[in-house]
Amino acid sequence: MEPVPSHRGDLPQDSELTPVHRSTVQAHAKLPVHHDPASRRGRQMYHALSASSVGLELGIAVVIGVLFGMFLDGRLGTEPWMMLLFMGFGLVAGFRGVLRAVRRSDRAAELEVG
Repeated sequence: MEPVPSHRGDLPQDSELTPVHRSTVQAHAKLPVHHDPASRRGRQMYHALSASSVGLELGIAVVIGVLFGMFLDGRLGTEPWMMLLFMGFGLVAGFRGVLRAVRRSDRAAELEVG
């Protein structure tokens, strides 16, 4: 008696096999974190350096907005209006960066606490 093939040759051939994972994997399961103290210090220093650059990011966004607005004012002849408009855009972009950094810091603090 010849063995009966488990598939007809169509793709995918493993469709009749049992699933690889018998249990579901929880995406948001909190696993215990055991880190080396040196890696923990390094991660904390990285987060501190990242948080310290927030003010620089805010300032650069405003300066770029003001300079671009002044450039457009010179080209279009709309003396203070483009500068004021793009300074506002720079402030909004800078504060978005600040809020993003705060959110990132909060997430890191939650992971540290467990």
